[in-house]
Amino acid sequence: MPPSSPSIQRKPQLSSLPILCKGIVICGLVLFLFYTVLCHHPNNDNDLFVPFIAQEWPASSPTNVTSSPTDLSHIMFVLVGCIRTWKYRRPYIEAWWRENKTRGNIWLDVAPTQELLPWPSSSPPFRVNEDIKKLKIYPKLVNPVEVRIYRSVLETFRLEDNKDVRWFVMADDDTLFFLDNLVEVLGKYDHTKYYYIGTNSECIKSNYDFSFDMGYGGAGYALSYALVEALVSTIDECIERYPHLYVSDYLSSSCSADLGVDLIIEKGIHQIDLHGDISGLLSSHPKSSLITLHHFDAIDPIFPSMNRTEAVNHLMKPAKLDQSRLLQQTICYLRQSNWTFSISWGYSAHIYESIFPRSILRRPLETFRPWKEDRPPLFMFNTRRPSNDPCKAPHVFSLEGVLDRDEGSSSHEHVITTYSRSLQRNLPACSSNGNHSADPIVKIQVFSPSTGRKEAGRIECCDVDYVAGKDIANIKLRACMKSEVLA
Repeated sequence: MPPSSPSIQRKPQLSSLPILCKGIVICGLVLFLFYTVLCHHPNNDNDLFVPFIAQEWPASSPTNVTSSPTDLSHIMFVLVGCIRTWKYRRPYIEAWWRENKTRGNIWLDVAPTQELLPWPSSSPPFRVNEDIKKLKIYPKLVNPVEVRIYRSVLETFRLEDNKDVRWFVMADDDTLFFLDNLVEVLGKYDHTKYYYIGTNSECIKSNYDFSFDMGYGGAGYALSYALVEALVSTIDECIERYPHLYVSDYLSSSCSADLGVDLIIEKGIHQIDLHGDISGLLSSHPKSSLITLHHFDAIDPIFPSMNRTEAVNHLMKPAKLDQSRLLQQTICYLRQSNWTFSISWGYSAHIYESIFPRSILRRPLETFRPWKEDRPPLFMFNTRRPSNDPCKAPHVFSLEGVLDRDEGSSSHEHVITTYSRSLQRNLPACSSNGNHSADPIVKIQVFSPSTGRKEAGRIECCDVDYVAGKDIANIKLRACMKSEVLA
């Protein structure tokens, strides 16, 4: 007879079933109550989760974005120079520095000599860099001067005068800033997060030699307060990692990259790694607002018949009235003569005896040479080769003067910039377009609205008022009509 053990073994399983069901019911009730409390909190559905999320996944950067707009007082300039070149470069800085408004210092290698004292209030206050020979890594540094330059950021951060600073802007002493445009551009970014804003070189060879991801220090670059705050505790450690780096801007790029921060390029910042006549570049500036120009000692004066200092001060005249339009290119046409006018506001005006679309004239005339001679391609942008073809060669006019009112009137409806012929073109008229020579024109007047800053990146159109044979052409800038084609 088979044993009864199988039936006996099943009894505990049957008797435990009610207990198991009770356990499931109790667990379900607990989970339901837990869900109800979490999902129906009277104040915030997610409040109970926040502490746990914050502990496990902390924010990578501050998020307390200030509501007030960025202004000039929020920018700290870290300018670097040396006693040997200061007296020659001082006029460049004084052309844009606003006494009692701009903040920052010019960092020097040694204290000023007696011939440079008393220090003028029109220049940034000077400070002398720390002696970097105290660094353990000093004997291994390939270029100690560049380390001194980069550590100026650290030394500036340690100063007591850093209240309300949002941006640290680094540049050389031969860099020209356009402050209104700088403020507007930096205002687009959140200074409480990590930002590294600058530009690379115009020349492919320079970027190849150093880095395509480096913000060139001569052109100037901006570091957000949050990024500098993170950098200062690691700068000397970073220098020890890269004693072989030859330039300060490559060092800066490397140290920022090690924190996971890449360069953001702003096209209005200009290294000017060029030689000779850069008028072709300045006459076809990109739509971006002009922020800086560098290397004035390495190029020809940007206006004819002037020295470098005079030329810089001349450019600052229209800049004081309207930086938003400075160097912005506007194209318009006189179709009965088959002429194209290209205006680089506050700098130059060109007349072509043919109709050219903007897609062509936005490419700079290659009037300049690269920083280092090399095989093509040379530049980071497309260019047009100069030509002696009378249908392609422009009549060139340079800024003569600027008025902030209509001449002979007390109204302030327009800013008037006047451009006079730089030199005779010495070419015949373009025969294929009807022999309409622009030789009689000696002056061009451009009327622009005086209603405040032009919106960054917005293209303007214009109308030409000219009577054949007269020596002056008038051009009025205006908003483009819907679907207006610039050709």
